[in-house]
Amino acid sequence: MSPKKAEQCVMDLIDLFHKYTNPDDTIDKKGLLEMLKEYFPHFLKACDTLGKDYLSGVFEDNDKNKDKKIEFSEFLSVLGSIATDYHNHSHGAKLCGGDDE
Repeated sequence: MSPKKAEQCVMDLIDLFHKYTNPDDTIDKKGLLEMLKEYFPHFLKACDTLGKDYLSGVFEDNDKNKDKKIEFSEFLSVLGSIATDYHNHSHGAKLCGGDDE
């Protein structure tokens, strides 16, 4: 039995995380920024257009335990913020509007 679409999406997120992880199953700042640039270029371009430097604080803002590593739950928090922004955009808000909208 093949996975349902939502299940496959979750497995794809895990694969994406593992593509950038270190041997300790965490992502460092360089890896996180590379992933965002590769997989979210339209989002980042929208931020640049609005004069927002999304990448400048994304690592520090999501490294909740301040260990200089992004664990899987922190990675999901980054993606959750981007997904929420895309959801708001689907209702007419500017992409990369964040809390300003």
